Amino acid sequence: MAFAVWRASRRSTSCSSAAIQSPGGVLAFPALILALSIIALLGPSLANAMIAVAIINVSGFTRLVRGQVLALRNIDFVRAAYLLGASDVRIMARHVLPNVTGNLIVFGSLVASQALITEAGLSFLGLGAQPPTPSWGLMIATGVEYAQYPWMSFFPGAAIFLVVLSLNFIGDAVRDSLDARSRGLRAEPR
Repeated sequence: MAFAVWRASRRSTSCSSAAIQSPGGVLAFPALILALSIIALLGPSLANAMIAVAIINVSGFTRLVRGQVLALRNIDFVRAAYLLGASDVRIMARHVLPNVTGNLIVFGSLVASQALITEAGLSFLGLGAQPPTPSWGLMIATGVEYAQYPWMSFFPGAAIFLVVLSLNFIGDAVRDSLDARSRGLRAEPR
């Protein structure tokens, strides 16, 4: 995907804009409403819930990659590589992808927590995983039926909370480890 954005950004801006506007149309709808409508079309199952979550989240990745590639396109070291005659594949592999990868990893950890919450919500509503497939949302829905046993809903909810919190902490730690400014590795002025 990054290579396609790179090639499009070198050729024309209208092609690059068209490539980002098609997945960007997904952002016009609220995520849960879009997931519900996709599952209404495909039918309730865990596989269809994952398809809905993937469709919802792909636009964020495309926008992130496009923004990073367009920002890196005009930085001096990328221009220098281009002027020295490096091919597009070499520029992508040596200069652009290493700079985009860190942001994608961090964004991926945040999207994973959002996907977990979305899947749990769909399963809670009966549109995600179906019994006997285990799902935390399904466990919470089962616990609601037995109100006299509150721990049946508490523990799956606590597990969702802890996993989402740990994914966010992992994303922050990866961002801090990949960010040169937070490590104090700034270039010294001459």
